[in-house]
Amino acid sequence: MSGCPYFQQKFVSTSKQQTEDEDNDSQTGVNKASKGGIIYGDYLKLDKILTSQVLQSELKGNKIHDEHLFIVTHQAYELWFKQVLWELDSVREIFISGHVRDERNMLKVNTRVHRIVMIFRLLIDQFAVLETMTALDFFDFREYLSPASGFQSLQFRLLENKIGVPHNQRVPYDRRHYRDNFRDQESEQLLRSEQESTLLQLVEQWLERTPGLEEDGFNFWGKLQTNIFKGLEAEKEKIEQKPDSEMKEEMMAEFIKHKDTFLSLFDEKRHEHLLSTGQRRLSYKALQGALMIYFYREEPRFQVPFQLLTSLMDIDTLMTKWRYNHVCMVHRMIGSKAGTGGSSGYQYLRSTVSDRYKVFVDLFNLATFLVPRNWIPKLNPNEHSFLYTAECCDSSYCSSDDSD
Repeated sequence: MSGCPYFQQKFVSTSKQQTEDEDNDSQTGVNKASKGGIIYGDYLKLDKILTSQVLQSELKGNKIHDEHLFIVTHQAYELWFKQVLWELDSVREIFISGHVRDERNMLKVNTRVHRIVMIFRLLIDQFAVLETMTALDFFDFREYLSPASGFQSLQFRLLENKIGVPHNQRVPYDRRHYRDNFRDQESEQLLRSEQESTLLQLVEQWLERTPGLEEDGFNFWGKLQTNIFKGLEAEKEKIEQKPDSEMKEEMMAEFIKHKDTFLSLFDEKRHEHLLSTGQRRLSYKALQGALMIYFYREEPRFQVPFQLLTSLMDIDTLMTKWRYNHVCMVHRMIGSKAGTGGSSGYQYLRSTVSDRYKVFVDLFNLATFLVPRNWIPKLNPNEHSFLYTAECCDSSYCSSDDSD
């Protein structure tokens, strides 16, 4: 076990008898593992893991070499999906319990969400191993897979639900509701996951509490609106002062589009309409909080929240890349044939690579509303101290004369 530091002997004997026993063992050649205590293989249940690759082709008397790679790769995916769910549930629990109000827990949230990001990077890289198998190699054993399908990965569907993919946005699979492709017990589990608070909903509630949004406080949204429309008027005046030309007309047309973009930003009714059609996912106030974090990301109070928003976009990006890589691999392996589970195969998978499966699409769209830095409301560290203090749940952590 010398190659794995996590499995080094952790218990140091302090008794004279144990020391003597160990000396005797070393002299007589007794295997310590035979005297009790857990060993590497038992701890990892390798007897179960390494014997779970059952080749259907071999059972049918026609052992196909590459089926082993196919099984191992997909089992590895499922193990990583399990770890993602483990991290995701722990993050959701921190939000649900309200512990996120203590900003010290945000480091824990960020670390675990970042871990999910790194796992998805690994999952994307795993395609390269599977693609060492050619279409002809896959064809040799594909018939033995039917009617099994990758769509039936319960863990991946749970992952999507817990992050926030809405079930009414899903592309129908084999002309049926996605839950109808699972066994009754699994379908019930999926239904429960739809009814739980999603990561999107929990992040939304957290963003709505962003300090500085209060109208009777810093009033970020009101000040931002005032500054932006002042800036737009100044831009309009500059364009109007230019001599008449085709370029002036183009600049004015571009300005009108630019202004309409910001009119939509500050139009709450329009936002609600976009929410109802699925084009936006965050509440109006949560969008305000996200934009405030975006603009003040260099301020101490907002650095960690900004890192979280970045990681959430990374998850969306990587899940989209994972779907795309899957689409390309399936197209390469089976062309336009139907999938083993009865779907249209490549055509179905291609339809899932779209914004309808993006959960944090509003965070991507924040870049639409970038403005010059001098349009952003100024912060006064003495007046706006919320930027430099953590919200302590336990007052014992804060001294009574702490004015920061």
